[in-house]
This record gives sequence, structure tokens and C-alpha cells, in this order.
Amino acid sequence: MAAKWIKTSFPGVRYREHETRKNGVRRDQYFTIRYKLAGKDREEGLGWASENWTAAKAYDRLKELKENRKSGEGPQTLAEKRGIEDARKAAEKAEAERQEKEAVTFKTFFEDSYLPQAKADKKERSVTREEGLFNVWISPALGHLPMKDITPFHLEKLKRDMTTGGQSPRSVEYALSVVRQIFNTAKRLGSFDGENPTAKVKFPKPDNGRMRFLTHAEADKLLEALKGKSADVHDMTLLSLNCGLRFGEIASLTWQDVDPDRGTLTIRDAKAGSRYAFLTEQAAAMLKGRSEQQDRTAKKNQTERKPSDYVFSGRKGLLDRISITFKRTIDELKFNDGIDDPRLQICFHSCRHSYASWMIEEGADLYTVQKLLGHKTNVMTQRYGHMSESRLKDAAKALSLALRPKEKAEEDAEQVVNAS
Repeated sequence: MAAKWIKTSFPGVRYREHETRKNGVRRDQYFTIRYKLAGKDREEGLGWASENWTAAKAYDRLKELKENRKSGEGPQTLAEKRGIEDARKAAEKAEAERQEKEAVTFKTFFEDSYLPQAKADKKERSVTREEGLFNVWISPALGHLPMKDITPFHLEKLKRDMTTGGQSPRSVEYALSVVRQIFNTAKRLGSFDGENPTAKVKFPKPDNGRMRFLTHAEADKLLEALKGKSADVHDMTLLSLNCGLRFGEIASLTWQDVDPDRGTLTIRDAKAGSRYAFLTEQAAAMLKGRSEQQDRTAKKNQTERKPSDYVFSGRKGLLDRISITFKRTIDELKFNDGIDDPRLQICFHSCRHSYASWMIEEGADLYTVQKLLGHKTNVMTQRYGHMSESRLKDAAKALSLALRPKEKAEEDAEQVVNAS
């Protein structure tokens, strides 16, 4: 049965009663208003008496719309009025969210959003270092500030505080990089809309490049000393010296990454992306020996070596640092005696540096070395440029001799014969 509409004492206002629902002692009433717009009859619903609508309030709303039509200002229909009201509420909500977002302090965002994301995406050592830098240096300088209020001025103060506090240029650079990553993460997550303030700050450019490499004789001496102390450290050192691998790349190596037939290693997820490393005869023989040894151990334990097993592993699986045995052996060999500059001291990374230096000595060009080392750009590889320059000079000298007048060349040749 169609609802029965009941007129009220207010012109243009009527209502219908709910079939069952009560509002007090009476049935609930739904009010509407009726009017003409552009020569056509229109009727729009307002709401229920249980929602505090009355015939008088409905009539007041009707008069408001009529007055708007006369003046030509304001909403002329309930739908238009509701649209305006919805837009106002949406704007108020957006403004409240914006203010709430802008009120978030740098420390709050770091702890609530950035740090959990970093723990999910980054290595434990990286997260530990970032968290330490944040707690000791970044938070005291920036933590209390809303992200929108942080300016290059605050970052310059952070630089000064760290420098006067005895921190190295590399540590300052690292701290600023963390700040930059936090802002970038906030923008990506929609928690910050402004410009990253680190874009207007000059980062220190520390020269931490290793400047010293092992000679072949020193490398042989090191490997011989390690052989009697730790087979694992010896083999990792040999692999770095022969293939130019970082420690993290060696630690992440699994047997499925080793292809003895092609003589290659697949280096996955390195700093500049995955790449291949190429085995020397020594490295291939070492890996073959390790493979056979692990097979014997697995058979003895009635297990099976899996392709996903690490080539080198610790008690908890993935190694996170080179054994202290390496440093102790370097100290015993006195390779770093009297050397205070860290760039000139031998460490495990020096093995990778030695590999690159040896490649240059054997005639490899910088582009080849760049690809073998897995450098994304040639900036890092340029440190070996001075070594290739000597070969260029030798080539230029040879050309100079070739272009000498014939008589002068014969004279030089005769002097050589007489001297012998």
C-alpha cells in the first residue's frame, strides 16, 4: 500500500508516518517540502521527526530556498544545499587531516613509519647504524620539529653539531642521507607534501677510497698465513682477490649461484644490481674443493647439500662480517704497522681493491674494470685512473720513438748494441 501523505498547517510541508516505528507515543513522521522551480513542481525529502525534523523547521527551510530563488544567491534546492554542505564538510575534514599531518614531528614519523619500513627492507646492520645516528645526532637536532618546519638551516646546524662533536665527514654525509631518505619516504607515503630540505644542503664529499692494494707477494703471504688459521677466511679472501667481490656478495653466495661449467658466479642484488663474476683457475679449484667437502659432510650427517645452501655460512646462517681472524692475521704480518691513515691500511675490502688494481696492471681498461666490479657509474672506478695513465704514457713514449728521424733511431739502436 502506498504511503499516505498528510498535509500540515505549513503551506508546502507534508509528512507520512512510518508503519511501525514510534517516536515517543506517536508514529515517526517523515517530512518533505514542495515548491515550484522553473515552472515545474518539485518535492524533496528532509528527514524524520526522530532526527529532530518538525513541520516548522521544514517550513523554515522552504522559505530559505524561496528567498534564495528571489535573490539569485545561495542554494535553490535541497540537493544543492546538501551538496554545498557535503563539500564544506569534506573541506573541513581535508584541512583537519592536513593540519594533523603537518603536526607530525620528525621523530614520530621516524619511529612510527620509517623505522618499521627500514627493518622490513634493509639489512640489520644498516638499520642499526641509521637508528644509532638518529638517536645520537639527528633526533636532538630535528626530532622535536614538525616535518614541515625543518629547513636547510636546521640541517646546517646538524652538520656543525656533528663536525664539532668529532664526527667524520663520512658520518655527517651518512646522517644527511638518512634525513633525505626519511623525507623521501614521507612523501611517498603521503605524510609530507613539501620540498625535501636536503636538496638545498651541500653534502660533505669524504675521500674514503682505499688507496693501497696488496702486491701479489703480499697476497700470497696473506693466503698462506690464513690457510693455517681458518679455511673459511682463507677461501673468502682468495675469492675476493680472484673475483673482486665485496664481503656481502661472498656471504650471500649460494651453490646455485656457482656455475663451474661456464666459470661464473651470479652475484644477486648487489649495490648496482645483479651481475656475473668470472672465476680464475684458483677460485674454481677452491670452490670445487669446498663443494666436495660439504658433500662429504652432508653424507656423513645423512643429509643433502641443497642448491640454496650458502657457500660460506656461520652458526646462524648468513654471515654478517668477516671473522676477526682476518684482522689478526694482517696485524701479525705487520701490513699496517706505522700507517695511521685508514685509506692506506689493509682490510678485507682491500682484496677487492687489489683485484681491480691487478686488472689495470694487466692491461684492462677502466670500463672493463667498472663492469667487473659492478660499479653503477665510472665515478668509483676512476680511482684506478692513475694506474692506467702510466700505460698511456708508455704508449705515447713508444709512439714518440717510432716517429723519430730514421738516423736518430739507428743511432739509439747502435748505442744500445755497444752498451751490451
